[in-house]
Order: sequence, then structure tokens, then C-alpha cells
Amino acid sequence: MSERIVILGGGESGTGAALLAKQKGYDVFVSDQGPIKEKYKTDLQTNGISFEESTHTEAAILNAQLVVKSPGIPDKAEIIKKIKAANIPVIDEIEFASRYIDGKIIAITGTNGKTTTTLLVYHLLKSAGYSVALAGNVGFSLARQVAETRFDWYVLEVSSFQLDGTKTFKPEIGILLNITPDHLDRYEYTMQKYIDSKFRLIQSMDAKLHFIYYADDATIQSEIEKRTILPSQIKVSLKNDAKTKAYFDGEKMQFSLAENFALSQSQTTLKGPHNLINTMAAVSAVYLAGVKLDAILEGLKTFKNAPHRLESIATIKGVEFVNDSKATNVDSVVYALGSYSKPLVWIAGGVDKGNDYNIIKEEVRKKARALICLGKENDKLKKAFGDVVPTIKETQSVTELVHIALEVAQAGDVVLLSPACASFDLFKNYEDRGDQFRKAVLDLKKEVEA
Repeated sequence: MSERIVILGGGESGTGAALLAKQKGYDVFVSDQGPIKEKYKTDLQTNGISFEESTHTEAAILNAQLVVKSPGIPDKAEIIKKIKAANIPVIDEIEFASRYIDGKIIAITGTNGKTTTTLLVYHLLKSAGYSVALAGNVGFSLARQVAETRFDWYVLEVSSFQLDGTKTFKPEIGILLNITPDHLDRYEYTMQKYIDSKFRLIQSMDAKLHFIYYADDATIQSEIEKRTILPSQIKVSLKNDAKTKAYFDGEKMQFSLAENFALSQSQTTLKGPHNLINTMAAVSAVYLAGVKLDAILEGLKTFKNAPHRLESIATIKGVEFVNDSKATNVDSVVYALGSYSKPLVWIAGGVDKGNDYNIIKEEVRKKARALICLGKENDKLKKAFGDVVPTIKETQSVTELVHIALEVAQAGDVVLLSPACASFDLFKNYEDRGDQFRKAVLDLKKEVEA
């Protein structure tokens, strides 16, 4: 009789795990407390996998030998407590899938910058001709990729939620970009628990493997001083420090790996100081993976970042409109503000996640000509910046927003949507907010040029 595995969650992660488990001969059952999307039900039905939706039937779950859970399900969920009380092992889909990989993994985590760095690593490997998959928190689930095709390299964006369920997960190269407060409700509002989650990235890595991290991050540096780090350490820094393997000397990114080389930011398609960090981490990773320098240089020229990350949409009457809707916390806005020297019309607002706006007040004072609040509740923003920005306006209409922005801006300015807040008051998610902003800008451009 085959071993019974129960998958909790019927989304991309859970369905991928189910497909892989079925392929490996498990008796598979999928249970989702909510409805399962039609495309995933079709995957499960086509492959003869039993499932239930909108409920968890305990009798059908607590007889498992192994449970693979969706990363979105916290340990404090009642069903997880019961599974653990029954001494049934619980792991994440990333952990499960990694057990069946015979290629190598580059895993990227951090509070901000994960997706950009992951996409850049993937692009540089793929454009250099490598057999490579993109998975994890971006693209398809790792388990689905492992079930469907064999690759030499797997590039994974991994969140703290995904790392929580790992035990033997062992990347060839691990990248940790930064750690700032986020998702603390998941970690009992204890920062150390969130930090510990991020450091699970390297818990199984040995001395033959590589750990790339941003050395200027005080939280990371403090944690490294407390821990025994086994993998080879490659530090990335914005400080001019020749002792660091990858650093920015004020003009160029300098690398000291198997050979010494330098890159200017003009050789990449990314802008801003945060993208210097992302680029140095990505280049270091693919170089360690064996990509030749000339192939890296070619790949950097053709990289296109994901939408909603300092995405330049259009220039209207000399005013550039930029979509940075993915900036859902203050730390992300720090990076965005630092990416522009021109005067800004800054658009912010939404669902505040306990933001401390003091972090950005001076930068906003220096750069922002105006603040436009886009949200249902703007009092905190208006109070924080009332004596900082000369002009503050507010709206809940994206169409009205872009018209206001063009009115208050001057030729040469940048209109920057970098909200510092979640989007759920007016939008489905940050993508919806960014998509609506992009459409409104392009409509305005047509209207002005008509």
C-alpha cells in the first residue's frame, strides 16, 4: 500500500505538490478550506487526484503519513495543530519538491527586492543558454516544475512563509537581500522569529556552497555575528570597501570573485541604489554558477523587470509617470525616492501597515513638490507630511489622480506612484492598483496628444 500524503491548499503550490506526489507513487489527497480555482480542479481531475474544497475533513487528513501545506497556512491554524498533535510531519511544497531535484538551486529571499533579483538571475542564466526553471514565489510552483521537466538549475524566490516549512532544503547558492519588519502578525509580533525564518535559507548549507548577503543591512550583520555560518560568504555592499567581494565604489560595481571585474549602472537596465544591491547579488550568483562574464554583460542589456517596480510608463508634457505599486512598505519607498534626483510628485496611501514615516521625511522634504494621497483613510499621511510637502491633495479615483498629478507637476518632474501601503482599500491587490494607474496614464497621454 502506497504512503498517504495530504496536501493542504489547492492553489498553485498545493496543486504542484499533488502532481509531483502522484508522479512519485503516493496516495494523494488535496484539501482546501476555501474554493479551488477551476484550472487547478482540472489539473487534479485529469491526473486522478482526490480533493475536497471549502472544508477540511479531519478523518481524511489525520490518517496521512506526511502533510504538505500551503505556505499561507500558519502553524497556529487549528488543522495544523491537530496534525502536529497526531505526530504527522508537516512540510512546505518547496521542501517536498527539493527532495526530488537532481539539479542545483539558487534561492533568493529578503523583505524587499526578491522578485527583481530572482528574475534577473533567471534571465542571466537563460540568456547564457543554461537549462533553468523559474519557480517559488514567482512563476509556477517548484513541485510542478520538478514534475514536468528536468532542469540543471532552479531559480527560486522564497518567502519567509515558504522557508518556515523547510527542513533539509539546501540551495547551491542562497541570497539574502535585507531584513526589515514585515508580516510580523505571522510571527507573534516578534522580530527575531521573522529573522530566524529568513535564516532558514542557509540552515542546511555546507562549506561547499555559497551564501550571498547584503553586508550593510544591520539586522543581517548582527545576526551573522551571532551564528556559525558554514557556506562560503560573499558580501555585497554599497560602501567603498575593497575587502568586500562585490561593492559599489561610487562609480562602478566592483567584483572580486575568481577574477576581478567592474560594471557601471549604465550597463544594466535597472536604476536606483537598491538595484545596485540586486544586480551585484545576481551577478555574483550567476558568475559562481559558471556563467562567463561576456554572457553576463549581454544578459544585463536585455533584462526587463517585472511590472509595478519603478516601471516607467510614459512621459506627458515632459513629466515622467512611474509605477512602483509594489512598494507596499516604507522601506520600499526609501529605495524609490533614492532612485530619482528630479523633483517628484509622490503618490502614496492605502492600507497602512504600521508605517513609521519619519524614515523618509527628509528625503520627501528634499524631493517632493507635492503629495497626492490615494486611499480611503489619509489622515496619517496628511499629518506626517503636512509641514513637509508644500502641496497635498487626495482622491480615490485613479483617473482623477493622473489629471491632478499632471496639473501640479512641472516639465522635468517625475510622478511616482510608490504607495508605502497595501492596496486592499480600493483595489484587489498591488497589481490591480498598478494596472489601473498604467491604464489611466496611457489614457491621459492619448487625451493630451489628441
